Amino acid sequence: MYAKLTAQPGLKAATMDWDKLRIFHAVADAGSLTHAGDSLHLSQSAVSRQIRALEESLKTTLFHRHARGLILTEQGELLFDATRAMTKRIEAATARIHDSEEEVFGELRVTTTHGFGAIWLAPRLTKFYEKYPDLNIDLMLEERVLDLPMREADVAIRMKEPSQADLVRKRLMSVRMRMYASPEYLAEHGTPQDMNEMRNHRLICQNTNSAQVAAGMQLTQLLLASDMQGSLKVNNYFGVLQAVAANLGIGILPDYIVRDYPSVVRVLPDVESVEVPVFLAYPEELRQSKRVAAFRDFVQEEIMMHRRSLREMDGTQTQPLR
Repeated sequence: MYAKLTAQPGLKAATMDWDKLRIFHAVADAGSLTHAGDSLHLSQSAVSRQIRALEESLKTTLFHRHARGLILTEQGELLFDATRAMTKRIEAATARIHDSEEEVFGELRVTTTHGFGAIWLAPRLTKFYEKYPDLNIDLMLEERVLDLPMREADVAIRMKEPSQADLVRKRLMSVRMRMYASPEYLAEHGTPQDMNEMRNHRLICQNTNSAQVAAGMQLTQLLLASDMQGSLKVNNYFGVLQAVAANLGIGILPDYIVRDYPSVVRVLPDVESVEVPVFLAYPEELRQSKRVAAFRDFVQEEIMMHRRSLREMDGTQTQPLR
């Protein structure tokens, strides 16, 4: 389809065809002529005319019209797949053009989990912006794994090794799940001395049905099965941390909170989960990207400082829960 369109004679015709495809892509993505028009800064009637002209040139119907919006036909789905791939390739080419410059600038889309992004990464970005003021971070906190080869994001930090092909991956660190509480909570309710005494306390944990928590699931399920006083389940670790800081109970949290949140203290220091690997990954085509390299090096430097601080703070050698 794209070759047929570009094979038409004349620069003007080729440009018009691309405009129609660009408008079609916006409409298919938004599911609405009005919303697409807003994003394109065009009137609804202008968008509608372009879609009708494209359908006439292709001699097919691309959308089913109904009161709630537009739904792609089978032919529309095929064309949307093509325009989506074209858009991703243009974004990748634009990024590589920007990366050919000496300076680090532009936008970098980074995805990671809610907990790691909100608790560990976001507070450290001040230092990153001081070094690279012209580089903008689009931080996407998602429990689902975004598709890096399809350019849903440029860089991912995940709590397991990425399984997608054609990715450059770097193991950053290991995390263990441990139990924490506020001093105020422990002063009022007592500090448990063993697992049996945990039944006298409320457990705060991430929902075991959530993604990215498999390593902490064993510890969570063990505690939930021990007839504890009650529990609060949250779908991300930032919510668990806030509940612990509010003196609601004893929470299962990743050990990377220790340095930045000294107001919570560890409970039962001989109990923890197995190691959780933390990986940084990005598409192979961004291997030479200066934006990616700047972010990767920054995160690695922060991880090194984080490891040193954890070694200093964690004087007790513990064994993982079996």
